[in-house]
Amino acid sequence: MKLGNAGRLVRVGVTGLGNRSKEQIRCLLSMKDVEIVSVCDVYEDRARDAQDAIEGATGRRPLGTTNYRELNATKDIEAVFIFTSWQTHIRIAVDAMRRGVIPAMEVGGANSLDDCWEMVRTSEQTGVPLMLLENCCYNREEMTLLNMVKQGVFGEIIHCRGGYQHDLRDEIGNGDINRHYRQDNFMHRNGELYPTHELGPIAQYLNINRGNRIVMLTSVSSKSVGQGEWMRVHRAGSALEGARFNQGDVVTTVMKCANGETIALTHDCTLPRPYSRGGYLQGSKGLWLEDGRMLYLEGRTPLGKYGEHVFETDAPYMKEYLHPLWREYEEYGLRGGHGGMDYLALRAFIESIQKGVEFPIDVYDAATWMAVTCLSEASIATGSMPQAMPDFTNGLWVRRPQRPGDIFSLDRVYTEAFED
Repeated sequence: MKLGNAGRLVRVGVTGLGNRSKEQIRCLLSMKDVEIVSVCDVYEDRARDAQDAIEGATGRRPLGTTNYRELNATKDIEAVFIFTSWQTHIRIAVDAMRRGVIPAMEVGGANSLDDCWEMVRTSEQTGVPLMLLENCCYNREEMTLLNMVKQGVFGEIIHCRGGYQHDLRDEIGNGDINRHYRQDNFMHRNGELYPTHELGPIAQYLNINRGNRIVMLTSVSSKSVGQGEWMRVHRAGSALEGARFNQGDVVTTVMKCANGETIALTHDCTLPRPYSRGGYLQGSKGLWLEDGRMLYLEGRTPLGKYGEHVFETDAPYMKEYLHPLWREYEEYGLRGGHGGMDYLALRAFIESIQKGVEFPIDVYDAATWMAVTCLSEASIATGSMPQAMPDFTNGLWVRRPQRPGDIFSLDRVYTEAFED
């Protein structure tokens, strides 16, 4: 069993102590090789509550502060987990790297290309790596598809789609009450605000930053109706009853890759709908659809009654091609949030530090995926004009040195890493 083997102790800090952080802290506390020695939040009560929870679980009370710079300067911490608002992820990570502390950032979009470049340059200049905690790259479904792609089941990949399609009207609408940053973003911005859940796995299918890259994108936004209607009903009589929201209800972003593939992303959070990441993977030998869990493979999927092409359920293929990490994980026992994928992303970070190897989702990936947000904003603001995606690797993507293969690798499936 390779999964869950405790290595040397990694002492960490945690910045940002809202609801997301509570779940991640519980996951970290279950790891015998991780010690949380300091916590930080701009709200004193959140910092105090986290201190109490950690002390109750471990018997050790961590340092508590409201200043992330003080946390990053904590004696002997090796890494920091950043679970703060989207707008602050990069600045906290940059400060940490300058102090020799390794950042693990939660997901979100970038404010500007300048922020992305500063993050990349700081990592290069200091030699301190960074990992983006894109948990969807470690989800059971996405890892199974990754295994299928790398085995050539879909042939040569041509087109991918994905979305963050999630009814968040209550979270957005009550953000001022619950101290949640999403409300400010929806009121003042208009773009692909949350691209990485769908783009992260797609980037692995298409070898982005490792033999391929995104070269341009264009975005279009619908009108904004859904959140305003929700506010008039659910926040009637409050100062925000008639609040104006800049964010369009549906934002569509289309990207082109250096090797010719196309990607389409959809952001859809302020209309009534079930949750979906809208996965769609199409290659020269077939395609897969998340909604409906359907699949068609040329030469394998039976034809219909009249000899026509028809879809079949993806269930047998999801079992046949289950990624070996998930085979082991299900035997080990799922833990952590979001169906278990949070735990895998956190372990990928911790175990890469212990081994002294590059992260499977590194600073170049973080910059590329996060830059989609500010580029989509610029595209929408200029009438859907195309925007060039910078090459944050400065040409390294053409012939990228491979990260040592292990159970958490995303560039390919290292089956030998699971052998005893």
